[in-house]
Amino acid sequence: MNIFAVVCFILHTGALGFLQVQWLPCKLNDEYVWKNDKGQTEIESIYRDAVLHFGNLRDSSLYPDTITFLVAASKVDMRKYVEGPVDQLQCEISRYSKGLSRVRWPSLGGTEHDVWFTCTLRHIAGLFNVTSYLRVTPATTMSPHQPDIHSWITLGDNEKLSASAVMVVLTRTPSVWVGLLKQQTLHCQFAVDHKTSHLTVEWYLMKHGQQTRLYSYSSSSGQTEGSGVAVDGIARGNASLTLPLTEMSSEGTYLCSVRVPPLNGSVTIALHVMESPQVSLTIEQGSFPRVWCEAMGYYPLDVEIELFKETSSGEHPKKLKNVIHRSHTKHKNGTFSLPAFVRLQPSPLEPGCGVYSCRVKHVSLQGLYIYKSITEPGCLTWINLILPGMMGVFVVIIIFIAVTKRRCLSICKRGTR
Repeated sequence: MNIFAVVCFILHTGALGFLQVQWLPCKLNDEYVWKNDKGQTEIESIYRDAVLHFGNLRDSSLYPDTITFLVAASKVDMRKYVEGPVDQLQCEISRYSKGLSRVRWPSLGGTEHDVWFTCTLRHIAGLFNVTSYLRVTPATTMSPHQPDIHSWITLGDNEKLSASAVMVVLTRTPSVWVGLLKQQTLHCQFAVDHKTSHLTVEWYLMKHGQQTRLYSYSSSSGQTEGSGVAVDGIARGNASLTLPLTEMSSEGTYLCSVRVPPLNGSVTIALHVMESPQVSLTIEQGSFPRVWCEAMGYYPLDVEIELFKETSSGEHPKKLKNVIHRSHTKHKNGTFSLPAFVRLQPSPLEPGCGVYSCRVKHVSLQGLYIYKSITEPGCLTWINLILPGMMGVFVVIIIFIAVTKRRCLSICKRGTR
């Protein structure tokens, strides 16, 4: 049984909770860098099997034939930010480039030649993304005039790398759906293995190929630009951004950047505006009677309107094929409306005719739909036939009681004389 079969067995039997897990199977997004004949840098990416092993630096590899990242205990442990069973996780390790930076990491004996990797744990249902920054003791010395990608170590299939987790950045809102005029907080949290005076937190909104800075804070200068992030929360590792009341312009990809030289950690959050439709169903009389169904005030654009007709009690409604859809109307707030109608065909009145219904589907309804029905005026439905008769009987009974009571009173008065 290979490593991944063993992991699957453990996960499916529920033998381990995440806080007790000492290792995880991962995919290493490895990169090979070289110069072509024209002196240009080329990079080829390839995914390789790897193991993330939490333990002591002197521990032996659990699986000697697989690339192992042996992560020693430190003040930063990505596992404590993860919730739920481990079979809901995706693990990916990637190389991390500092570019030309030669800044040393101030803790754990860091050097300017450290080699860096990132390890990201994602929940498959999108509940969180957690990225940890791993420092690896280098085997080579970098050139001071080239980015560190040209000095990356080559990893064999049975490589064992001793690593230390020094920083983690995470979000519990990697994708957000929110309605109009709502207040939304985008979660961003971080932890560093040492107290630093060189911390920068920034938020950006990226859309249509443009990047707009919304907020920035520098611990070294104490300066703040923008709003939405509590400065006292940053000191506790909370860089969450609270947005103003949402509008259509709020939609886009938000980036939370946490920079501690030489590392620049970040998480992205996709914010989608979504508004549910309001539905009206009416019957328009006149020379050309029609049944109108309109979906109003929805976003995003796609909506589905279906009309049905029921001609007898208990009959399954039949979907109408001659439905005419008008064009979408866009409102000032960015939402849309769409009317649809069907023409009524003149026919003799008969019991059970003309019960129309409208069904509207939209992504905001999460697989459900809005359903309304209406009866065509003049149709002799069972209630049209029975109710007048019932009302007549009721009136006769009331008259009978009143006359009887009056006669009784008259007789009683005669008896007293």
